[in-house]
Amino acid sequence: MTRRTRTRTVTVLVATTAAAIAVTMGLSACVPLFLPQQARSTSSPTTEKVSAGLEPFYSQVLKWKDCGSGLQCTTASAPLDWADPAEGAVDLALVRRPASGSRVGSLLVNPGGPGGSGYDFVKDSLDYATDAKLQAGFDIVGFDPRGVGRSSAVKCYQPAQMDEYLYGLPTAARGTDTWIQELETASAEFGAACEKNTGPLLGHVDTESAARDLDLLRAVLGDEKLNFLGYSYGTFLGATYADLYPGKVGRLALDGALDPSTSNAEVTRVQATGFESALRAYLADCLDGAKCPFNGTVDDAMNTIGALLASVDASPITATDGRKLGANTLLTAIIYPLYQAEAWPNLSEMFTTVLRGDADAAFQFADGYNGRNADGSYRDNSTEAFMAINCVDYSYNDDPAAMRAQAAQIEAAAPVIGKYMAFGDIGCANWPYKFTGERAQIHAKGAAPILVVGTTNDPATPYVWAKNLAGQLDSGHLVTYTGEGHTAYNKSNSCVNDAVDDYLLKGTVPAADPRC
Repeated sequence: MTRRTRTRTVTVLVATTAAAIAVTMGLSACVPLFLPQQARSTSSPTTEKVSAGLEPFYSQVLKWKDCGSGLQCTTASAPLDWADPAEGAVDLALVRRPASGSRVGSLLVNPGGPGGSGYDFVKDSLDYATDAKLQAGFDIVGFDPRGVGRSSAVKCYQPAQMDEYLYGLPTAARGTDTWIQELETASAEFGAACEKNTGPLLGHVDTESAARDLDLLRAVLGDEKLNFLGYSYGTFLGATYADLYPGKVGRLALDGALDPSTSNAEVTRVQATGFESALRAYLADCLDGAKCPFNGTVDDAMNTIGALLASVDASPITATDGRKLGANTLLTAIIYPLYQAEAWPNLSEMFTTVLRGDADAAFQFADGYNGRNADGSYRDNSTEAFMAINCVDYSYNDDPAAMRAQAAQIEAAAPVIGKYMAFGDIGCANWPYKFTGERAQIHAKGAAPILVVGTTNDPATPYVWAKNLAGQLDSGHLVTYTGEGHTAYNKSNSCVNDAVDDYLLKGTVPAADPRC
């Protein structure tokens, strides 16, 4: 299974003492000193022609209610199965902040994942999701895709079972046949629980269905064309929409792009390379500072991390709460703060504690990534939704010989962390529902200009994917940010911000890549 390409809901890390490192899942939106212009309490859907089976969905009138802090909430209904609208319906939860200035239209926002809550993203982190210019011009609309959060959601395990699934340790040595069988058994049990507790929805959480939901939301919000800001996985969702509905593309900004044509195995290899590159960049910065837990060169420090991962793989460290820190959980704890360079000091603190045999800080990082609260509950179903969506969006092969060959390629590309990202096909190879499509390039022929933003040392969605997507799209325009971290818009670079704002508000695309 590939690394989660979670984005804006993941990484703002709060610097504290090493004994009490805390992770937030985003910035809280500031309550404005003014209220936005009064928005209508009901929507006015477009009157476009659709099939008889879809007409009840496209003609529905949304009724908005006040949710506090100038926000409004509602629920839309979408077909469970877009190929058979009579089969049933799913709920889609929405929240919006009405435009505070001259309104251009609605801007739907997806934070990534798959499995990230766009509802929470807008509700809790509005100023992180969008800047003041976009908030003035658009109704900012957050939504939970099918399978996620407040919408009709994937449900699998209770918290204690989820703990065992995410943090439990196999008894056999990594890579052996017995180890593979243990993981296959655990994955099959997880999939069976998801099928039992979710029902038919589990077979309809694919990205194509979610993209068709986007078109429905566009229509019931009253927009003739879709305006969309997608981060990370959200870029795949947006590109899929453009391919399905090129004539309905308004302005699509895709930041931290995925390459739609990339296989799961290739995604894992490229992500492993990206995270290893980010780890080296962190170490170069760390070794120049005064509080670095490593000595010598970057290569020396990488060797130390490799030895640390191998050590906990063989002899896990017991945390205060009794959980045991193995290599996979430690890798999650390392990767989590690599999403943003601002979190690197926290990573140094975590390494310091683990190197002296203390697992607590590492578990706090891993828990932040997995959405686990300190009391053992889980904030949301993002991990379950991530698995369910990815399992029907890619093809998987758990043949041991094939996985070992892939593992060798991944480890060659990322010698320190690669071996701990291999064998990911096990998680979905026996999933109750299979991928039935084809991973292929997306061209979206006939679509209006689409903006693609890529960061040169993005570990989660490496820059090559942004170049690939911009090149595949017939109307793609690339904006490059030279820097570190996952995604680039609305951070600290005015060049990127201006390019995205001008595009979304005015429809202006750069004449050439500004290379911010």
